[in-house]
Amino acid sequence: MNISFRIIFLCLALFANAAAATENLFAEKSGNASSSFASSPEFVPVEQAYQFNLIVEEQQLIFNWDIRDGYYLYRDRFDFRSLNNNLQLQAPIFASGIVKWDEFFEKELEVYYSQTSVRLPFSSTGDRLHLQIESQGCADAGLCYPPYKQWLVIDLQTGAVDISSEPPEQQKQDSAETLSLAAVLLFALLGGIILNLMPCVFPILSIKVLSFTTTHQSARSRHIHGLVYTAGVVLSFVAIAVVMLALRAAGESIGWGFQLQSPLFVIFLVYLFFVMGLGLSGYLEIGSNLMALGQLSKRQEGLMSSFMTGVLATTIASPCTAPFMGPALGFAISQPTYMALLVFACLGLGMALPFILLAWIPGLSKRLPRPGAWMDTFKQFLAFPLYITAVWLLWVAGRQTSMDVAAAVITGLVLLVMGLWLWKLSVKPVGKLFAIAVLGAALAAPVVTLSEDAEDTAFETYSPQRLAELRASGQPVFINLTADWCITCLVNERVALGSEKLAQLMDNQGIVYLKGDWTNSDPQITALLNQFERSGVPLYLVYPRGSGPAQILPQILSESMVIEALTEASR
Repeated sequence: MNISFRIIFLCLALFANAAAATENLFAEKSGNASSSFASSPEFVPVEQAYQFNLIVEEQQLIFNWDIRDGYYLYRDRFDFRSLNNNLQLQAPIFASGIVKWDEFFEKELEVYYSQTSVRLPFSSTGDRLHLQIESQGCADAGLCYPPYKQWLVIDLQTGAVDISSEPPEQQKQDSAETLSLAAVLLFALLGGIILNLMPCVFPILSIKVLSFTTTHQSARSRHIHGLVYTAGVVLSFVAIAVVMLALRAAGESIGWGFQLQSPLFVIFLVYLFFVMGLGLSGYLEIGSNLMALGQLSKRQEGLMSSFMTGVLATTIASPCTAPFMGPALGFAISQPTYMALLVFACLGLGMALPFILLAWIPGLSKRLPRPGAWMDTFKQFLAFPLYITAVWLLWVAGRQTSMDVAAAVITGLVLLVMGLWLWKLSVKPVGKLFAIAVLGAALAAPVVTLSEDAEDTAFETYSPQRLAELRASGQPVFINLTADWCITCLVNERVALGSEKLAQLMDNQGIVYLKGDWTNSDPQITALLNQFERSGVPLYLVYPRGSGPAQILPQILSESMVIEALTEASR
């Protein structure tokens, strides 16, 4: 069998196996959820962690939740909705909970342990009430469940309550009438087409279209490359959807584009787009296979180039949402797994559709511009959107981590260019090895900084008033006057002032750490510098316990030097 069709059949088989395996593993029925959790001795299914009974009183519903030990419910995550027109719900009345810092939402929230009650006043003209209730909770061991919805049918005459973890049939029909599967697939298809116009995707696809005008001349070759590119796009969309559904089933709260939540992955994309930009600009000539994944091979049968173009385009396109994607993705997440995968596959098909039309309709391919000198100019122009994409990704990485990590990435990019330059310049093995070492440093710089990126030793902001209060009480004080543009200051904070040993000493001896930031003009810090006859930062002062003049430490510090000074001051 021709290698081209082998790859196509392999892609289709992988897609079918992924859909079948995911349907079996991540079916959204509560029975399947219970079985997936049963294999873990640490956590229980959500319906076992939080159980309630309902008491119906006159014009009031009383929900009594029993919460498993080691688990809790959020007050703010309760939601009660009426599903029939003759039922009017009023504001729920909650019991008092406890306030705790929640690592999942990264803020203080009121939560309930053990048990809680919620009173829900209502008015109704009918005998049957249809409600949807939603709650969310976590386990102290670290698992946070996604929001859990339940549907209730209450007979006011008999008091019977029917609780289901799936919507009632009537609601399913109403939902189907509101947003049919065909409409959702159409939205997904249109959303995928629009993704081709996103600034982060368009230059990649333009590179591939340019290659069409120079390499894929025969109709057979265009057909095969169009199919392989489509397989790359669709399989990538399905793969991301599978991972997203798997993590959701495991209790993670994630959404589309979640892969860009990893700083390391974002930094990898920064490097990738920067190198691709260098290749398009003509500064990098190590072969087309390094310049762009869409150009991995100049051979007519180089199908991996088309496949990897689809993978790369999907990876960077996923966060570029479009208006037509919202309904489709929202519908997909709430549906059975096989249907969700169908929506995502259709989204990928829409993204690949323009390329399919170009590959299979001879009239369109004949309308492509003829090769010429303009192509080199246009190729160089396409480098600038890639550079801008790299800047955007760098901003994302900086927002996720810190300015230190962003600066390390920029340093790594400079070292990357230097290493490539040395590689081209070197003719001897020693020079090649040095170039490899520089390239290694370029890749390691952001990773090392990311691993060391941590909170500074706890400090208070310097002010003359705060210093006067501390000196009046006789507490020892350490003052660090610094600035972001002061290289010596940053090195001292990394080498001498950021250790756990020093932080423990300050905590044990009651030494207050005051930090004055002179990055921008500050008259109070300037006055303190002038008081000690200094014209700039750094300035390190140690005030002893009780009373006494400040000790001025050297501008270049070591950890042992600071520990010795603080130990003496705390006596």
